Amino acid sequence: MKKILFLLITGLTVSASYSQEVSDAVRYSQDNLTGTARFRAMSGAFGAVGGDLSSISVNPAGSAIFNNNQVGVTFSNQSAKNNSDYFGTQSSDSKNSFILNQAGGIFVFNDRNPNNSWKKIAIGASYENTNNFDNRSFSSGTNPTNSVANYFLAYANGIPLGDITGIAYRDQFYDEQQAYFGYNGFVINPVADTDGNTQYTSNVPAGGNYYQENEIYTTGYNSKLSFNLATSYKDRLYIGANLNVHVTDYRRSTSFYEDNDHPLEAGETISSLRFNNDLYTYGNGFSFQVGAIGKVTEAFRLGIAYESNTWYELYDEVSQSLSTTRQADGADPINKTVNPDLVNVYDSYTLQTPGKWTFSGAYVFGKSGLISVDYSIKDYSNSKFKPTNDANFGGLNSAISNTLTTAGELRIGAEYKIKQLSLRGGYRFEDSPYKNGTTIGDLNSYSAGLGYNFGGTKLDLAYSYMERKSNQGFFATGFTDGANITSKLNNVSLTLLFEL
Repeated sequence: MKKILFLLITGLTVSASYSQEVSDAVRYSQDNLTGTARFRAMSGAFGAVGGDLSSISVNPAGSAIFNNNQVGVTFSNQSAKNNSDYFGTQSSDSKNSFILNQAGGIFVFNDRNPNNSWKKIAIGASYENTNNFDNRSFSSGTNPTNSVANYFLAYANGIPLGDITGIAYRDQFYDEQQAYFGYNGFVINPVADTDGNTQYTSNVPAGGNYYQENEIYTTGYNSKLSFNLATSYKDRLYIGANLNVHVTDYRRSTSFYEDNDHPLEAGETISSLRFNNDLYTYGNGFSFQVGAIGKVTEAFRLGIAYESNTWYELYDEVSQSLSTTRQADGADPINKTVNPDLVNVYDSYTLQTPGKWTFSGAYVFGKSGLISVDYSIKDYSNSKFKPTNDANFGGLNSAISNTLTTAGELRIGAEYKIKQLSLRGGYRFEDSPYKNGTTIGDLNSYSAGLGYNFGGTKLDLAYSYMERKSNQGFFATGFTDGANITSKLNNVSLTLLFEL
């Protein structure tokens, strides 16, 4: 049964399948560097340091380092700029956003009994915006060979014409809907005008040199709410665990435009088109973390932490529209709009993102400062869409396994204290999650910050800069050309902390 329900009043359909992509798995598997200003200023290198509200996001044992109760809140301003190069044409776009980045508290219960080796228990809760999706990009240029008509052809070829014309849009599968747009917008033509026809041709003039624009606008977030419990043994060994609840809310609007100035022909051909797509993905997930920090000496610490797979239950809603202009030699242009004015609401599905190991070391120079190094490993090829016996997910999971790889992440942070003033800096490097290293490239990030201790109150400020290159196709099927994009992210964070 292709559709479960049709809601006429709201204009929604509920569908059984949607074309998820490898990039969807990567999006929900990656975390941006977030957290308190101190955490961000030191590039998140807190796996063996602890003692910070965001340190528990790396190693849950970090809360047992606290000596006093502490609560805090962090606000961030993010500025994202994307520079695009599409067949030699340069363009750029940017997006600025202000968010509640982090909030949480740690409460410490000390055991004053000198005969007890377990010295304290720490209980905490922390909210973090682990990924801010507010972004936009614009690409334009002249494609010398490929038209977006290839996208519609890739979906249409093999589908009987009768399934495109004889079945209502709301009752069609996703691939049939894409063919529906191409056929009714006159972008593609059937080879034979019979219900049994399964092959189609492009109605865009051959010859290349198609001017194209692609706009992408995204909003939303991934967030994580962590409930933490940790303890210490003789103030030498610290162990802890987190239970994490994840929430995702992601919206993406894309608008693709193409035109050509090829000579008009006797029959009508497409001279321009605009294809709009709106995606809304939402849902929640669960994961857990365990970790330990050991004092090898009073100054030297080692840490290890494991974050499990995250199991998401996600929902997708999709709406699309297509506008075309076609013209024959000596005739007036004809405009056509294909807009079913429906939102496809798809069945829920499960996404399992990969787990992560983090190994850490830190050297603490008494009360003067510290230097810390974290190294994390995550195998993105272990991402899976479920149920795995679903025919669509089976092919997609194979593509994930063949396309993605294990990525390492290096974080280095340092802090130096001058009385109540703290100076901080950090560096972060993350490998590409793709085997080709270009779909999403390596990440480089630098950070700096300062803090001031007023006694029972602390104020921290951080600045971080991140740069990453990518080349993702505008569409995943048929027409896979994309722009070379250099993304630059500037972030300023401010944290206010209170010791209780």
